[in-house]
Amino acid sequence: MITQRVQLGLILPLAIAVVASGLFVVKAKHQSRQLFVELEALNRERDRLQVDWGRLQIEQSTWGTHPRIEFLASEQLSLSSPIADDIIVVVEPSQ
Repeated sequence: MITQRVQLGLILPLAIAVVASGLFVVKAKHQSRQLFVELEALNRERDRLQVDWGRLQIEQSTWGTHPRIEFLASEQLSLSSPIADDIIVVVEPSQ
């Protein structure tokens, strides 16, 4: 009878430990899946932002071209290139 109590005293905590570890494994697996879903969503967002960034860089280079700026300066601001007599060259004196 004592041996049965000893065996029960050993088996019961081990059984509880096995069930608890199984529950922790299930919880860890669930968390892992949730984090993977979040990671994939963030990767999709990163890819979308990279595409937008590339598009914005192309747009910026298009709007900042020299012919476009020259056209806007002459058309909208009525600016023109100076004539040769109006150009002054400033030279730093040598030491």
